[in-house]
Amino acid sequence: MTAPRIDNLQYANWSPKIFRQMREGGVDAVHVTIAYHENFRETVLNFEQWNRWFEAHPDLITKGVWAGDIDRARAAGQTAVFFGFQNPSPIEDDIGLVEIVHSLGARFMQLTYNNQSLLATGCYEAHDTGITRMGRQVIKEMNRVGLVIDMSHSADRSTIEAAELSERPIAITHANPHDWHPALRNKRDAVIEAVTSHGGMLGFSLYPHHLKDGSDCTLQSFCDAMARAADRYGMDRIGIGSDLCQDQPDSVVEWMRVGRWSKEIDYGEGSAAAPGFPPMPAWFRDNRDFGNIEDGLRATGMSAEDVAGIMGGNWYRFYADNFTPQGAGSA
Repeated sequence: MTAPRIDNLQYANWSPKIFRQMREGGVDAVHVTIAYHENFRETVLNFEQWNRWFEAHPDLITKGVWAGDIDRARAAGQTAVFFGFQNPSPIEDDIGLVEIVHSLGARFMQLTYNNQSLLATGCYEAHDTGITRMGRQVIKEMNRVGLVIDMSHSADRSTIEAAELSERPIAITHANPHDWHPALRNKRDAVIEAVTSHGGMLGFSLYPHHLKDGSDCTLQSFCDAMARAADRYGMDRIGIGSDLCQDQPDSVVEWMRVGRWSKEIDYGEGSAAAPGFPPMPAWFRDNRDFGNIEDGLRATGMSAEDVAGIMGGNWYRFYADNFTPQGAGSA
């Protein structure tokens, strides 16, 4: 069987239309954000909503828990949906909830979302104090149960320390190299090197604020950046985490950036004049356009095997190795 096509980060305004587009685009698995600032109980409500979607659309989507669920989804013509959090807020201040959320189906959790958390420092803070006392304990517990550490919105020192402290590979699910486009949240060489040298993954983001030339970024520029990163950090360490936020209203941007922690509007990497979502590049409007990226990677001179790895094979291996409890075999 050929390698699956996997997008390792989306936060779309989910609907049957988008589920159908994933099938039209050959997306075999997707990691979806189900918590930004939600506490545990609110996150459980989001799990419940997804259970209703799985029940209503079994011809299109199915819950993903282990890597093998991708194979079963492909055989049935479905997209396997895996869950993750962009903030540790669902575990509140209770390390025991790490195992609980994993048992519910969570497979990725960011240690921070831009701000300082109980676990680490976010990329928007002026001072990065690294992994906290609780953070060290949570990393150990995440390693034990098979909940992957995601540092996409974390500051440099915190990310490097997480890679070094973790006994299992960690991930940057959705960001790009800072030397390609110096956005605040894109990752410097030392950070990517720390993650990938310990077996971790970098998922390239299609969010326009993270792209060179923004919404006008060309397919060639994006694919050339992936090819350079693969040469530098390892062909098996690169994948896609599109950060697609399709059909979301501008009010969702406010929730993402502000949650309940501030009374002010935080425009992040956007502009005060345009606080909403920027237009996507013309060559990637939605899930139906993943074939364009595959074509662009082939145009860089990559082999078919390497292209298949970046389009999903690398994430599949990462899932198989890291979703199971410590010491257990892949499922």
